[in-house]
Amino acid sequence: MKHYFAKMRGQGDALPPTPKLAHIAWSFTGGLIAIAVLAYLALQQHQSLIMASFGASCVLIFGFPDSPFSQPRNVIGGHFIATLSGLLYMTFFGVTWWSMALALATAIALMQITKTVHPPAGSNPLIVMLIGAGWPFLMTPSLLGAVILVVVALIFNNLISDRSYPRYWV
Repeated sequence: MKHYFAKMRGQGDALPPTPKLAHIAWSFTGGLIAIAVLAYLALQQHQSLIMASFGASCVLIFGFPDSPFSQPRNVIGGHFIATLSGLLYMTFFGVTWWSMALALATAIALMQITKTVHPPAGSNPLIVMLIGAGWPFLMTPSLLGAVILVVVALIFNNLISDRSYPRYWV
């Protein structure tokens, strides 16, 4: 038991280094452009293309574009699977504390099985249930928004020579 609590003190590792100012500026600009594109298109189409989880997706795809969590299959697949999980549980079991927990747990397991883990998508089952989303939410904003984020990331992250996105597709 003593060893269990000792692990909670941390391993004593040093903090990661602060990124270079150019990297921070590039990450800032990428996130700004991606959300601006989604917001603009949403206003033009008179429908939502933005979910709170997309902000966290921008942190990964622009701040950490080399991370496995940032790759297109993870961004698109993770958002799709997690949203689908929320919709299925809500449809069959309603919105309860246990259906929310099971929807999230199922999304985690399915993303791991399919190698599409995207941590920001973990909030999608909860978003679905908290707003009472319908089945169209799976396509818009979830799938379409994720695809737009990836397209912006493809264009933007490859504009400078020291970035290359993606690391892989499938």
